[in-house]
Amino acid sequence: MTERPAEPRPAQRQDPVDAIVDQWATVRPDLDTAAMEVFGRVSRLARAMGDRMEKAYAAYRISRGEFDVLATLRRSGEPYALSPRQLSATLMLTTGGMTGRLDKLEQAGLLSRSPDPHDRRGLRVTLTEQGLRLVDEAVGAGLAVQTEALSALDGERAAQLAGLLRELLLATER
Repeated sequence: MTERPAEPRPAQRQDPVDAIVDQWATVRPDLDTAAMEVFGRVSRLARAMGDRMEKAYAAYRISRGEFDVLATLRRSGEPYALSPRQLSATLMLTTGGMTGRLDKLEQAGLLSRSPDPHDRRGLRVTLTEQGLRLVDEAVGAGLAVQTEALSALDGERAAQLAGLLRELLLATER
């Protein structure tokens, strides 16, 4: 059985990362830029989607970081309460950074802080009814933005991309 020559790849649209890789190929042809092609795109995609998500949440008068706090409380299940330490660990924030977010969200009536009944030195951060309603609306708006962006891929390719990114994330977080 003879092998057929590989069909040439159809011409693809060029993105800014292609231009960067081409420039490196010109000045440093000895470099293997395959990793740059992946991580440059991941970085640019994260930035672009972050900006879109920020706009989606701005309609609810919250930032992405504030959404993350509310969403973490919502995902924790009833009674939608966690300690500031648990929130900081989940969101990878310093306690100082967390305090600022909690202050703003508490002033807006979206969460409350109270003494922890199980730890005299601790606090519990609890989602209010207003916060619950807001985060449930905001998560839908955020998912709509993400779904629209992902519609550039069919379902099978989107699932394949999710799987590949999962593998890469697990490998880099070891």
